[in-house]
Amino acid sequence: MPKGVWQWAVQFSGAFEMRVLVLGAYGLIGQAIVRELLGRDDLVVGLARDVERGRKLVPNIDWVFGDLNLLVREEDWLPLLDDVDAVVNASGALQSGLKDNLAQVQRDSIIALVAACERSRLKGFVQVSAPGADARAETEFLRTKGQADEAVRASQLDWVILKPGLVISQTAYGGTSLVRMLAAFPFVQPIALPDARLQTVDVEDVARAVASALDDPRLVRQDFDLVAPEAETLQEIVLAFRDWLGFSKPAAIWRLPDWLAGMVGRVADFSGLLGWRSPLRTTALRVLTEDVVGDADPWRRATGRIFKTLRETLRDLPSTRQERNFARTQLVFPVLVVTYAAFWIASGLIGLWQIDSATMIVSKALGEAGARWSVLAGSLADILVGIGLCFRRTFVPACQAAIAVCAFYLLAGSVFTPSLWADPLGPFVKVLPAVALSIALIAMAEER
Repeated sequence: MPKGVWQWAVQFSGAFEMRVLVLGAYGLIGQAIVRELLGRDDLVVGLARDVERGRKLVPNIDWVFGDLNLLVREEDWLPLLDDVDAVVNASGALQSGLKDNLAQVQRDSIIALVAACERSRLKGFVQVSAPGADARAETEFLRTKGQADEAVRASQLDWVILKPGLVISQTAYGGTSLVRMLAAFPFVQPIALPDARLQTVDVEDVARAVASALDDPRLVRQDFDLVAPEAETLQEIVLAFRDWLGFSKPAAIWRLPDWLAGMVGRVADFSGLLGWRSPLRTTALRVLTEDVVGDADPWRRATGRIFKTLRETLRDLPSTRQERNFARTQLVFPVLVVTYAAFWIASGLIGLWQIDSATMIVSKALGEAGARWSVLAGSLADILVGIGLCFRRTFVPACQAAIAVCAFYLLAGSVFTPSLWADPLGPFVKVLPAVALSIALIAMAEER
């Protein structure tokens, strides 16, 4: 009897602990899946391109390194499948950017993984996809998901494809982070595509569905939408979150015109090229125009279970100061990042533009040549800090560099031009808020 079939048969008898490889194990859905599998005493291995981060976020499982941008051949996967009984793919990205190439992350790597699973003779494979995923879809997100789904369906594995709607979780990331951010807007409620229809699903329901897909042979080789019974509009969902968070009802609802929403999406796309994973990108907007809905009946008929509604999910989630502060923070964070980066770049450019005037201020202490070189070096340092703040990968180091540069300015200025502390425009005093803002942005910068 093949290895995978024997292990599954023993698993069904309750005498065997499965060893499950989970892709995307420290993501919003992945963490819930890991908790569910650990709760039933399975052995879990998480795949991550940042293993140390994985260990910090989910410390009680084994971790292996793997970057889906690079694991695009069958041979790349085989060493990672040793002693693995089943695979759960909970990975994915919304749109190609500095960190991810969707064709590789969602299609090529998964096609290679399916082939490697067949070769290693393990059987269980759960693919977490999305409603509307289709190999011929217009958006790259749904198209690459659909192409991977087709490879899974064509395989000899005991596969199950699950397609969750808008996933609601205590942890906020992606779409749920966007909804909370919008709900925190003061006084009025701006909203794009307010009539877009979505069906939500509790992340714990998704995790239980994955566990069932690994356990129940009746579910094998089928697709299931994981959605609440009823669809709601995006406006209804945002207002439900606003009420859940305890914010006041909006004085008015500002329904953004499509052209303005598209402009915001293109700005978010540009931020994606810099490594920022904004949920407001054009892919999300295009998906919303086609609605995020599915059919809840097949899962109900197969398992007898119905997923919780949005109100039931929110009722069971905490709504504390922590949630409100997070929502407000997400609302102001992009504004702070853009403003702070512009401040540093502008400071450096102004220094280069007014280099003669700036040189005169410190020429008595450093001499004309020394003063000119110091102004030039300081201006270039400011510009480099500002550029570093624009990229997600270098954002925190740039904030740290900003603190160091500010400290150097204050120290050197106190030695060579102490009179500036008493300047009526307060050039030295104004450096201190920049230090404080750097510290605050470092604290706010964590993505997950």
